[in-house]
Formats: sequence, structure tokens, C-alpha cells
Amino acid sequence: MRVLPLSIVVACAMLMPRAASAGSQCEGHELLPTPRPENSCMTVVAKVHASPDKKLHAVVLPAEISLNATPDMESRVVIRSVAGDTLNSLSHASPRGMNGYYVDTAQWSPDSQYFVYSLVSSGGHSPWSHPTMVYSVQRNRFGHLAEMIDGRPILSETFQFSGEHMLTVSTWKQEGKPDDPVSVTVDLATAFDKLKPN
Repeated sequence: MRVLPLSIVVACAMLMPRAASAGSQCEGHELLPTPRPENSCMTVVAKVHASPDKKLHAVVLPAEISLNATPDMESRVVIRSVAGDTLNSLSHASPRGMNGYYVDTAQWSPDSQYFVYSLVSSGGHSPWSHPTMVYSVQRNRFGHLAEMIDGRPILSETFQFSGEHMLTVSTWKQEGKPDDPVSVTVDLATAFDKLKPN
């Protein structure tokens, strides 16, 4: 039996197409080179964010529309009581699974009255923009943070709370110039008044 030199074996292995591992097909917000099996990723775990007062859970679920992407490519956010009652939900999925959004960063306000999360485009559109959503417990409503700051886009996935419900985010100083950001602080208790009624 003829033994091939190690260098030839390694070179051949590098040229052979690789099948993605089961784990890499199920997470990572990635488009896949080939569709994954229909029944793949059945054990994808939701991310649960408990409110500081332990009364509510904000659950980030994978939307799993397209088999050409990992199931976490788009998200649904569900607000539940600790007893398991669903209070509200919002899907960020698109019809074909590659033109929606997935949740990137998420956090409750210190007073447990607001759940804030930033989004990333599943299709890679406007990578400088991070649409950010706010859920109000008192109003049982989701709102776009950009609408609370005069329609200006959010430029970073990071945000910071100060006090009970004061939120600081990064937006543009001048329209159309995302490379010149400025910090803006929003009082979420009054910011919802700027939103149009549902």
C-alpha cells in the first residue's frame, strides 16, 4: 500500500468542500453556503432577560424563516410575566428571512419599566445604523427610539442607563454624517409621549 506524503494529504483536504458543523448552522447570525436540513437546530435556546424586579421576562427568540441562514438571523421579542402570561410581542422577521433584524444588545432599565434593545440588519443593510426599540411596561407598547429623538438614527449598538430610566445613545450631530456622532440622553418616561398612537 502506497502512503502519500503528509503535504499532499493536507493539500487535498484543503481543496475538499467542507460541510458546516451542526453547531455553526444553528447560531452566529450567518448566511449559509447551502441550506441546512429542514429539521436542523431544533434545540436552539431563547435568550431570557429578567427584569431587575424579577416580575417580567423579555425573551429573544430566533425567528427561523430561511434554511439558508442560521435560525438566529432574525428575532422575535416576547414580553412575559414570571407566571408565563404573554403581555406583548414584536417580530423583526422578514418574509424570506434575510431582510429583517436580529437583536444585538438588550437591557432592562434599572426601574424595570423599560426594556431596550438594539437591532442589526439580517441583510447587512446600513451597517452604521442600529435601530433601537423600547418596550414600556406601563403602556405595554414597543416604540422606535429614533422616533423619540426627532427621527435621528442610532449609530451604535451600545447604550447606557443613568438613573432609573434615562437612556444615553449615540446619534449623528448633523444629518447624513454618521461619522460625526453625538451622545443624546432621553427620559424614557416622557419620550413615549412623542410617539403616534397605535
